Amino acid sequence: MNSIEMAKKLFDSEIEELIKVRNKIDDNIEKIVELILNSKGKVVITGIGKSGLIGKKIAATLASTGTHAIFMNSAEGLHGDLGMICEEDVVIAISNSGNSEEVLSLIPSIKRIGATLVAMTGNKKSPLGREAKYILNIGIEKEGCPLNLAPMSSATSTLVMGDALASILIEKRKFKPENFAIYHPGGTLGRRLLMKVRDVMHTGDNLPLVNDISSVDEVILRMTKKRLGAVCVMNSENKMVGIITEGDLRRALSKKEEFFKMKAENIMTKNFTYADEGIMAIEALDLMENRENQISVLPVMKNGELVGIVRVHDLLNVVGR
Repeated sequence: MNSIEMAKKLFDSEIEELIKVRNKIDDNIEKIVELILNSKGKVVITGIGKSGLIGKKIAATLASTGTHAIFMNSAEGLHGDLGMICEEDVVIAISNSGNSEEVLSLIPSIKRIGATLVAMTGNKKSPLGREAKYILNIGIEKEGCPLNLAPMSSATSTLVMGDALASILIEKRKFKPENFAIYHPGGTLGRRLLMKVRDVMHTGDNLPLVNDISSVDEVILRMTKKRLGAVCVMNSENKMVGIITEGDLRRALSKKEEFFKMKAENIMTKNFTYADEGIMAIEALDLMENRENQISVLPVMKNGELVGIVRVHDLLNVVGR
């Protein structure tokens, strides 16, 4: 076989084993979900070796989707990290064989502490399986490894079982994208759902302002200096009465004889679109793009007063596309 065929064979093998594991899911998973939902403590995932690496990912998925969860390396648990566990916790111990020495050595202390032990194992009759209150059966018949030695299919089944548990908890907790964003403020989704216009707008001395009676020369100089692609036009009472964009200047240039005699009030757009400082950045972007004539600059208001200006580029940098 060539490399492509070998890769596809591995996929087929692991998919086949996943289907077998899927068919072993029973009411234990319902009991474990209820146990976690009713727990006043946290979920502690523990394991060693490859199982530990998968366990760390499962704990991270649970933690980022509304379940208070941590990972404890089983070997470290034997040397003091068991102090992480308290009576109200649910401990999910991962061992495909159910015979991992480091995991088994934790059981007496876990029971003495009073935490509830759940096993994620492929051997229900193993020492781990016998000691656990509930079992998630991750048992596979053969590994994807050509030697049937390296934990491939078993690691995949463990990971998917953890994802299944997390997905059920997401549904049960009615976890929303907004909640997810709180735990991911640095990610694209987090920025989309958390960032407001006030967080990205240009303010203070960076605002390109002119008076309604300012000359075209002043308008051009101010627009060039501030480099935001527009100027906000203010009246004698310091209220915004219009906006002049680069497009407005180009259109005014069609009247060549009059152009340099014009004032800001002759060029500005009076019925301008603006955003409230409290709206989400993604909403402001929609306001600028989902219209017959798209705009690239948006004044930002608070209680009828100009407080900032935001460009489409500023918003795209925050929320992406």
